[in-house]
Amino acid sequence: MVKKYFGTDGIRGQVGEHPISADFMLKLGWAAGKAFSGEGKRSKVVIGKDTRISGYMFESALEAGFVAAGVDVVLLGPMPTPSVAYLTRTLRACAGIVISASHNPHYDNGIKFFSADGQKISDELEERIEALMETEMDTVDSEYLGKVSKLDAEGRYIEYCKYSVSEPIILRGMKIIVDCANGATYKVAPNVFMEMGAKVISIGTEPDGLNINVGCGSTKPDLLAKKVLEHEADLGIALDGDGDRLIMVDEKGEILDGDELIYIIASARRKKGSLQGPVVGTLMSNLGMQIALEELGINFYRANVGDRYVMEMLLEKGGIIGGESSGHIICLDRSTTGDGIVSALQVLEVIVATGMPLGELKKGMSKYPQHMINVKVSDKQKVMNSELISEEVKRIETEMAGKGRVLLRPSGTEPLIRVMIEGEDETLVKEKTTELASIVENNL
Repeated sequence: MVKKYFGTDGIRGQVGEHPISADFMLKLGWAAGKAFSGEGKRSKVVIGKDTRISGYMFESALEAGFVAAGVDVVLLGPMPTPSVAYLTRTLRACAGIVISASHNPHYDNGIKFFSADGQKISDELEERIEALMETEMDTVDSEYLGKVSKLDAEGRYIEYCKYSVSEPIILRGMKIIVDCANGATYKVAPNVFMEMGAKVISIGTEPDGLNINVGCGSTKPDLLAKKVLEHEADLGIALDGDGDRLIMVDEKGEILDGDELIYIIASARRKKGSLQGPVVGTLMSNLGMQIALEELGINFYRANVGDRYVMEMLLEKGGIIGGESSGHIICLDRSTTGDGIVSALQVLEVIVATGMPLGELKKGMSKYPQHMINVKVSDKQKVMNSELISEEVKRIETEMAGKGRVLLRPSGTEPLIRVMIEGEDETLVKEKTTELASIVENNL
């Protein structure tokens, strides 16, 4: 079945456009309530959101839909996406719902579902919801309507984060800048690190409904880098709008992406003897991380781009650490989904255990230069199936003599082919990327 509404990361789009509208959300809440609860079965869902202005409207619409389907609702208010996954499990709800468009601007919004075990719902359940969306909405009799309650869950989640490290750590004496992207972590993130003893300077903690991810957070870490140097801090932590991504800045103001942080966490686990299975990245993960991990005897696998695919491969291969360059890091022995705060604590645990600053810990991995060009095409599949293009890719890989990687990837939402090459020689990488992009554009 080709899904009409669900993408790889739930349902997302611009507010006001189909399907991201208030009436759609009402129907979605009802359909999801029917799908989650089953006929005649009383169920409970939890709903969290980030700080974008449309969250209030969508929260009310979803709430009404679930109530009409006879499902009880627990409203969490603004809370990070991973906290909803955690609270779905601890409150024994049948599902968790997050209203967020993550790192996107305020005029986007979306819905992400978690199953009762805090993981993404199955394809079968998504298809069940979509099928119900095409039916006529009804309302249960009044005695069976769902009930709504509110829960102040910040303290629960803060404690969960603090105890996500393998051994208690004290951050006393550390100065940390925390950038919350004016998003869902603006209350909880600074408190986690302060309660563990750090001196915390917070930025991106004044959401107004419109400024989420604007000039700050994990997608714009330059502000954090500037603040780390300005305040002579030990490091900086940048989260995105819904708190599932992490980018860090070291004591010299240098930015560390998800690949470098995954390397630090995985290599420390390997040394400690607690790493299980391989590390999983994506097709876009830096070749330098793969080489550094393999030199430590750690197997590395690449999944398709998207945390859903990383999770699937981790479960398939028996791994516990994986993620993306964007900073979506999964530590399956700590959380059921990507969690920016929990991931930051795993890095801080390594810093405390080794006594080494963040800038030293990243030196075990050398990032390879990457260059990417987006080529507009009319037929993405034709490009991907072209023998000519395949031969050109092989030729360039041969010229790079095993010290580089070529990737052609169709965009999932636009008529584009992403041409990406990485290797040791930055000049050669740029030259070959331009050459291959030109061949794609001129021949197809």
